[in-house]
Amino acid sequence: MRRLSPYAAALAGAALFAAPSGAENDVELSAEDLLAPYYAKLESEITLPVAPANVSLAPDRVITRFAFGSCNHQLRSQHMWAQIAATDPQLFLFIGDNNYGDQGWDGDAALTTLREAYGVQANTPELADFRARVPMMVTWDDHDFGFNDGGATFAFRRWAETIYEAFWGSSDAVKSRPGIYESRMFGSDGKITQVIMLDTRFFRSDLDTLDYTPERPPLGPYRPSGDTSKTMLGEAQWTWLDQELAKPADLRILVSSIQVITDAHDYESWEALPHERARLYAMLAGREESGLLMLSGDRHAGGIYRDAPEAGGGETLWELTSSSLNYAFSSTASNTAREPDPRRLTDFISEENFGLVEIDWDARTFTMSLRGSAGEVRVMRTESW
Repeated sequence: MRRLSPYAAALAGAALFAAPSGAENDVELSAEDLLAPYYAKLESEITLPVAPANVSLAPDRVITRFAFGSCNHQLRSQHMWAQIAATDPQLFLFIGDNNYGDQGWDGDAALTTLREAYGVQANTPELADFRARVPMMVTWDDHDFGFNDGGATFAFRRWAETIYEAFWGSSDAVKSRPGIYESRMFGSDGKITQVIMLDTRFFRSDLDTLDYTPERPPLGPYRPSGDTSKTMLGEAQWTWLDQELAKPADLRILVSSIQVITDAHDYESWEALPHERARLYAMLAGREESGLLMLSGDRHAGGIYRDAPEAGGGETLWELTSSSLNYAFSSTASNTAREPDPRRLTDFISEENFGLVEIDWDARTFTMSLRGSAGEVRVMRTESW
């Protein structure tokens, strides 16, 4: 007798439980619709993991130093939390691949490995100590979304969102809508920082893949798409972003889990949907007047990037990529040589790193740096806005 996979069994069970009977109710339901009763029952029967308690940051606090990072495997060394805390940041932005809950996943609709990964984090003493000292804001990337390179077609995304929101204690605003994007303001009196955390997973269309050729360098499987119906953020998030950029602020920090500016590789990036990147640039150019810095992760390497895209009216845009906290793949020398990039102004730092941004409000400058596993400065640059 052939056994159903966990995914197929869950989907079939949900279909039997949820599908209406009778020809008059013959309505086509999506996989997400069919799974909704299954997840409602599952949520009532289990206790989802919750992150260690986190201190808060007062909305009127002027930010002069914040840190960020990405790509943190829950089963690897957590020593970087102490290194980050030693820089005394007022805020930490955890910007994706905050765990690797998709590794070992067998396709079950319950996303057991993802819940287990969050469970490990819930009992990580280094994370608990850090969150007791440093306020955090969070967004996700693919591995803590639950599916490598996943997007809107991931059938279990709503359950992944439920797990995420329960763990990180998401705000009522985030819980009230699909996706996990959010924005907060900090500061006062001409020193207001807006932090915008995008969701580049929940709504994102599938990317176009390159044709296979054995001669192609191993720099990713995707190619820029000419299909303008594909989306990175989804219309609801685009509308929200436009509204956020119209709010008064002095400096905006825009967080994208995947890289924005670079065209130097074929992994996931905004380059894969060029019409969406042009839309982002145009929207940023039309923002209420403010400084701007973009942050990204994902790459298991980091650096400082600069561009002045025509779609953005020629404004100079800065992006600081930091990755990873504890999951390095290569060396800086080999990665820098492997991925030449005229828009990257530094080496491609491939050993463990986190990002630190220091703001001088009197000089109207921000200093971007990447710090290594011992807290040492790997790259640094100061720019004005």
